Parts: sequence; structure tokens; C-alpha cells
Amino acid sequence: MNIPENLKYTHEHEWVKINDDKTAVIGVTDFAQSELGEIVYVEIDTVGETLNKDDVFGTVEAVKTTSDLFMPLSGKVLEFNPLLDENEEDNPGLINSDAYGEGWIIKIELSNPEEVEGLLTEEAYRELVA
Repeated sequence: MNIPENLKYTHEHEWVKINDDKTAVIGVTDFAQSELGEIVYVEIDTVGETLNKDDVFGTVEAVKTTSDLFMPLSGKVLEFNPLLDENEEDNPGLINSDAYGEGWIIKIELSNPEEVEGLLTEEAYRELVA
């Protein structure tokens, strides 16, 4: 299972890449996409909204189920990946094929950067899913 060392993780199976400019990119982990199965739709209606940590920022729909997506950190949702957006490229399967690359879901501006300390390291996440 692919669990990159340079990312942070949540118990709800989101990954977070913290950028130097107080923004972060968020997606679902390789483990999550494998559990969900083929992802057919991603809905994000929160672009432009400021959300708190643990708020639902969208949903991901797979052939088997629909799952909520939770904010790993408080912040303003700046962007929804246009490659996943049904109004743009509409290729939600990128989450299955490239969860940590082109399959990212949203970009946020951090409201409280200190919250990063509460996220899981690669090692802790590996233990969680073992």
C-alpha cells in the first residue's frame, strides 16, 4: 500500500500536503480509494467557504457506496480539482489511479496552521490501516 512519508493523514483516510504559502492540498488515501472501489463522482459544493476542522467538505461516490469527505484542517476552500469536476474534465477515476498526484481533491488556505500537529504521520497512519 502506498503511504508517502511527506504527507500528513487523518483517521478518516484523507491525506494532506502542507505548502509553504499556508495552503494545503487534500485528497483521499490509497487505502481509502481501494476500500471504496471504482470512484464515479466527486461532489464539492464548498469552494469559497471557510470550514472548521472535521466539517464535511464534499462527498465521493463509488460504485459500492457514497462517503463524506472531512476537513482535516480548518480553512477556506480555494479550489476543487478541475480534473475531477463534472463541469470540467470529469475524471473522478484519477483518485483510483493516482490518489496522491492528479487525484487530489481540494486546495485550502489554512486558518489555523497549528492544527497540523494533530494529524497522523506516515508511520502512525500505516499502523492505523495495518
